[in-house]
Amino acid sequence: MADTNPIKQFEIHPIADLSVGGLDLSFTNSSYFMVLAVGLTVGLLAIATSRAALVPGRAQSVAEILYEFIADMVRSSAGTDGLRFFPLVFTLFAFILMANMLGMMPYFPAPDFHGFTVTSHLIVTVALALLVMAVVVGYGLFKNGLKFFSIFFPAGVPVPLYVIVTPIEIISFLSRPISLSIRLFANMLAGHILLKVFAGFIVMLGAAGGALAAVGILPLLMVIALTALEFLVAFLQAYVFAVLTCIYLNDALHPGHH
Repeated sequence: MADTNPIKQFEIHPIADLSVGGLDLSFTNSSYFMVLAVGLTVGLLAIATSRAALVPGRAQSVAEILYEFIADMVRSSAGTDGLRFFPLVFTLFAFILMANMLGMMPYFPAPDFHGFTVTSHLIVTVALALLVMAVVVGYGLFKNGLKFFSIFFPAGVPVPLYVIVTPIEIISFLSRPISLSIRLFANMLAGHILLKVFAGFIVMLGAAGGALAAVGILPLLMVIALTALEFLVAFLQAYVFAVLTCIYLNDALHPGHH
């Protein structure tokens, strides 16, 4: 019988063992799919733009739509000044989207390589969130100096209320990388577990035979519906991560408008 353990799909396995100074630096299936996500994203965009024409073809049109989609997102959330961070936001969106989509293909690129969703691992989403917050704090201090900390003192609030408001703002700011990382991690983890659970029902009911095998059509229909939903969630989570990144970058660009 096929393995129906819903957690097994998240296990990390070494592909090439490597140890340096006692540290395990092995190249794992997680590393492989991250490299694959980057390589496919760069490759597809390179192909789409390699023969740029005044009248774009299909691939070029998709690349241009994606470019304008992210550019409009940055402009609407962080203003025109935010376009200096367009490469960061575009890279994050494209990487997360490609990684999410690869996780929806369980036998890609080969039957022995089951689809692995790197964004279902908290360490990966935390690293991405910390990168965003490091850019926000770093650029905020570089551009605005100590004025950057005005984000903790919202304009229009009576001075005595800062005793209450400022700690809340600090806690809210410090919770950003937590919420940013957990939102992506939890959605991808829960969705794939749910798919595996219903797929397991299909296997078990089919193995039971008789009338129970006929009932297997119900979890099959659910898996089909959930798969379509997970493709939508894969896109939405990349979009939400990019939007929140733009909103946080706006604080670094315009701390006085907080």
